[in-house]
Amino acid sequence: MAYMGKILRVNLSDKSIKTEAFPQELAKQYLGGRGLASKILYDEIDAKVEPLSPENKLIFATGPLTLTNAPTGGRYMVITKGPLTGGIASSNSGGFFGAKFKATGYDMIIFEGKSEKPAYLFIDDLKVELRDASHVWGKNVDTTTDILTAESTHKKANVACIGPAGENLSNFAAIINEKTRAAGRTGVGAVMGSKNLKAVVVASGKFKTPLDNPEQFKATVKENLKAIKENGVTGEGLPALGTKVLDNIINEIGAYPTRNFQDSQFEHTDEVSGEALVEKKYLVKNTACYACPIACGRKVTLPDGATGEGPEYETGWAYGASCGVKDLIAISRAGFMCNDFGFDAISAGATIATAMELYEKGYIKKEELGAGPELKFGSSEAIIYYTKAMAFREGIGNKMADGAYRLAESYGHPELSMTVKKQEIPAYDPRVVQGQGLAYATNNRGGDHTRAYLISPEVLGIPEKLDSQQNEGKAGWVKVFQEITAIIDAAGLCIFTSFALGAPDYLNLIKNATGYDWDETQMLKVGERIWNIERLFNLAAGIDASEDTLPDRLLNEKIKTGPGKGNATRLDTMLPEYYELRGWDENGVPSEEKLKELGIK
Repeated sequence: MAYMGKILRVNLSDKSIKTEAFPQELAKQYLGGRGLASKILYDEIDAKVEPLSPENKLIFATGPLTLTNAPTGGRYMVITKGPLTGGIASSNSGGFFGAKFKATGYDMIIFEGKSEKPAYLFIDDLKVELRDASHVWGKNVDTTTDILTAESTHKKANVACIGPAGENLSNFAAIINEKTRAAGRTGVGAVMGSKNLKAVVVASGKFKTPLDNPEQFKATVKENLKAIKENGVTGEGLPALGTKVLDNIINEIGAYPTRNFQDSQFEHTDEVSGEALVEKKYLVKNTACYACPIACGRKVTLPDGATGEGPEYETGWAYGASCGVKDLIAISRAGFMCNDFGFDAISAGATIATAMELYEKGYIKKEELGAGPELKFGSSEAIIYYTKAMAFREGIGNKMADGAYRLAESYGHPELSMTVKKQEIPAYDPRVVQGQGLAYATNNRGGDHTRAYLISPEVLGIPEKLDSQQNEGKAGWVKVFQEITAIIDAAGLCIFTSFALGAPDYLNLIKNATGYDWDETQMLKVGERIWNIERLFNLAAGIDASEDTLPDRLLNEKIKTGPGKGNATRLDTMLPEYYELRGWDENGVPSEEKLKELGIK
């Protein structure tokens, strides 16, 4: 139960479309979404394959709770081998696309090969066909979405597509659905572009998710909704200010990375915060994804009439403090551009910040910029200009489109890229939030915060308050958070529910939807299995323990001012304990005993 029971397999090379039975037994081991798709990718491709070659595969996957009224039950995942890290790429998106796709009667799409010319997949209930996309190739996300929606003859068709960033194979290109929701990180949009696949269009679907115990599921959902509404973060903070509720909170504790992590507090935070977005009356209304009671999305209109989504906390930071920019209009506009060009805004803004430091230190020469503005911290003009330059690989934007690590490496200074496994790390300085630093370093998809959000206990005190600058016990917290997040992703829910819900809540939702006779330990074992299969993929791809680390700046350069003054990340005291708790050897390789325990061959 809770699964539609069918997988679409689309070979773009020979244009064949097949329907396969959903692997029910495998689903019980990996649940769905991120978990099951990662296992299928691990089984079906050589981990050493070139990410942008036809031999790579691209998987869209829903979970058992997608298309249910479980809080935030509309998420889907995109899984592939990513060009940014060279390891497993795994991106989560909200909106309505995931639920609409599952309503067509499928749980997953596996794309193989490469189309000879631009194409898009059209799904209308059980009718599936590949269509020519030559007329929308080269167009931005907004225009593509409008054209393909009109062609579908269904006014409420949902479109997931790439923009110029994906077509031009930027290593951090995203897949955007409904114009504003992004499967953002790890470069999944570039893999889609490499296959000449412009979009997936879901016109209509008539199916509902079958539940094992619908009455008990309904009662559980009611309890969950009450908990979410009564929680200070999900019931008050996020609805009021969106994710930018965090700006002043993180800045005050001295963990707000500024000017490419050279500083850890931004002197202009008040001017670019979530509060400022409301006070300046740029915020028009809140927006919500499918079945979401939180509504953290922000519809924003700027003084010149430009309208778009956000900026969210990470986008606002990447183009704001990270680049030293205090212009909220320019930051918002850059966020709009990321959606329309099809970029991961974290990587885009962080790459510009890296370029700014390279320029200010004299490694990038002024003549390389051509007609472009100087890459100086604080330049509103620069963040707008170089976002477009990256999307179309114009001038120095060609180098920047490959990401911060490769950009800095090309100038002989990779240490100036604030990346883990070549992916740009987000808006929390691990010299202050030590557990988050370990989470960054050990993340299977590179520098990222959503796979173990240690900000919950280290800053917000959820489920209990931890001392952010202490290391003791953090390895255990990171391990548990990684596994519960794997469950949330595999189920088809949003990580924001974890501010109010815990493992028992997720267990009850999954049991009543699927009928799985699990206890909490068994459920978390599924999360552990997902984490280990991702690790095995990365090891096979050549990503070993040497990449479980942080930039030298964060390990060896102590914070100069503010609450975190004198701090560096003490990763060496946490990593060995983490490996031991995971059942991995000193080289970060899962032991035979651990794999046997998890049933992984």
